[in-house]
Amino acid sequence: MDSIHVLRLLADHIKEDPSFHPRSSPLTTRWHAHVAGHDWEFLCAGPKFLDVRMDRGGGGAVDLAMHIYGLKFKAAAKLLKVRGI
Repeated sequence: MDSIHVLRLLADHIKEDPSFHPRSSPLTTRWHAHVAGHDWEFLCAGPKFLDVRMDRGGGGAVDLAMHIYGLKFKAAAKLLKVRGI
């Protein structure tokens, strides 16, 4: 599942940065999101994401939920299930 799709479903607010020009992969996009009371800046390419401010990334819906909410695997999977993701 694309990280952008998951981010859209988890975020209170999300906006793509139209001024971003990727250096390596033309599929990479930059997003600003407000989730759970925090502001985030992510580079997304398919299922992979990179939190630009923390220089940490991962891949997949569970990884993204774990990162944003600071959850362990089972709690993140449960959150996604409850939200229908």
